[in-house]
Amino acid sequence: MGQHRPDLFQKFMAWYQACQEDGALSRREKALIGLAVAHVIQCPYCIDAYSQSCLESGSNMEQMTEAIHMASAIRGGAALIHGLQAHQSVNKVSM
Repeated sequence: MGQHRPDLFQKFMAWYQACQEDGALSRREKALIGLAVAHVIQCPYCIDAYSQSCLESGSNMEQMTEAIHMASAIRGGAALIHGLQAHQSVNKVSM
């Protein structure tokens, strides 16, 4: 990706790496967030990368599994709540 616009690629990589450094959240916490998001966006490369990052930053499988369940619960809840939109549409047509 950096071959044709190395300036943009380098800027992205600098920002991406800075986002993962310790701050208000630890690197470990950020890796767990990354793992959860990777599952929600269904990115196999990201899942592999953040699984490794989680292990390297000190997370264990139980913590990683909870992060994945949390992301799944939010995704599932959002899908369920969108059901209200279907109900409202049906109610408008039924009136």
